[in-house]
Amino acid sequence: MRPLPDAQRDVLAAMRPLPVEAISLWNALGLALAKDVVAPHDVPPFANSAMDGYAVRADDVGDLPVELDVIEDVPAGHVADGRVEPGTAIKIMTGAPLPSGADTVVRVEDTEPGEGKVMILAAEPRANVRRAGGDVEAGTVVFEAGTRLTPPHLGSLATIGVAAPEVHRRPRVAILSTGDEVVPPDTAELGPGMIRDANRPLLTGLLDELGAEVIDLGIVGDDADALTSSLVRGAEVADVVATSGGVSMGEYDLVKAVLAELGDVEFWKVAMQPAKPFAFGHLGETPLFGLPGNPVSVMVAFEQFLRPALLKMMGSRFLFRPRVPAVAGERFVTDPAKTVFLRVIVAVEDGRWVARSAGSQASNVLSAAAAADAFAVIPVGVDVVDRGDPVTLEMFRWPENRREGAP
Repeated sequence: MRPLPDAQRDVLAAMRPLPVEAISLWNALGLALAKDVVAPHDVPPFANSAMDGYAVRADDVGDLPVELDVIEDVPAGHVADGRVEPGTAIKIMTGAPLPSGADTVVRVEDTEPGEGKVMILAAEPRANVRRAGGDVEAGTVVFEAGTRLTPPHLGSLATIGVAAPEVHRRPRVAILSTGDEVVPPDTAELGPGMIRDANRPLLTGLLDELGAEVIDLGIVGDDADALTSSLVRGAEVADVVATSGGVSMGEYDLVKAVLAELGDVEFWKVAMQPAKPFAFGHLGETPLFGLPGNPVSVMVAFEQFLRPALLKMMGSRFLFRPRVPAVAGERFVTDPAKTVFLRVIVAVEDGRWVARSAGSQASNVLSAAAAADAFAVIPVGVDVVDRGDPVTLEMFRWPENRREGAP
């Protein structure tokens, strides 16, 4: 068996970034910047009011209450014509540029308006003013190359006029399920020995969440010619091909054999649980990931291999999910020959993370994975984790924060 870190290293070494393209902000969610983004101007570009209220001089509101003359009314999107002189105020709306002469905005609720005048009841000198460049200063690197774009990133890019950031394009992933026993999820009545296909919906969801484009090749039975045809087609239309099933040691586990004829196989047994049977190779220049058949194994293999590989292709700085220290909330018995990924529910108790089993740890029990918050990662050499022992959690519901080569 291949140690998990070695297998991950070899997979990532084979990945290359996808081409760069300029893409609309509306379609860039989840993609990674191909170069640093430098602010061309300050954000905000001018000092402005953080509140609805009155723009005044701090020197005029040191001794309260005080009555000031209101010389103008400035809504957002407009600029004051006059200047705030001693003894005067300008009524101002949130976001409007701070008038010349003013250095303070008094909240409207701290005033009593009158005819052409305002009584200031409470004020904090130089408060409620957003300075120019208070968010981003001109010339600074706003986001580094490799940053994956979240909704706040998209909004921030919009504020500096980057309407079409340069990103590595979205990866295209062709997926298929294998096996004569596998039938579509919408099959109403299961025949003897039949199971509904959970793996393609699972993979589609994982890939959609990542930001990949899914090419669904459907279900392929245990037929070498049909499998060959589907794999060749996948390699022609996709950047990556991902299969589920057919990579174990059975007579009808055909993916390895077909792949060996079409391309090359790098490895197919990894010292991990679940997902020990795993194939990696190439169809010409197209990477192929042969995932196991059991759905929990598919999920674990995706998280440990396919997801970081795709993130590297997407140019992301970070490839792996966060890991946090915790303690076991119950006793776990595991295989010391493998890195074991237990599906656990996590709670905070007495100021620390506590992990308990989400249910059966069998590789076909997807309901426990659906209930889980994290993997408890049990390293090679550990066979028993007692209640209260330290354990490392890999938070598969959190965005990645670990780089290539991270332990």
